[in-house]
Amino acid sequence: MKQEARFIQILGRVATVLAVLMYVSYIPQIMNNLQGNYGNPIQPLVAALNCTFWCVYAYFKMNRDWPVFWANFPGIFFGLITFITSLH
Repeated sequence: MKQEARFIQILGRVATVLAVLMYVSYIPQIMNNLQGNYGNPIQPLVAALNCTFWCVYAYFKMNRDWPVFWANFPGIFFGLITFITSLH
């Protein structure tokens, strides 16, 4: 059982890093938006809303799920910034 718990811990950390990288990848789109090459605003808005719900879920459940929380937290901000900068 100890080996399984260690695997889940490592998996949670790797998944958190990958999720953060996914939302950091919005930076090129934000830069394009600021240069007038606007992207579609729907996907980053939906991503920001999705991340908000996952953060609320992870924080308020009985045993807080920090990997889920931290994996989605950057998506709120990067998604909203991408959404706002894509409006024209």
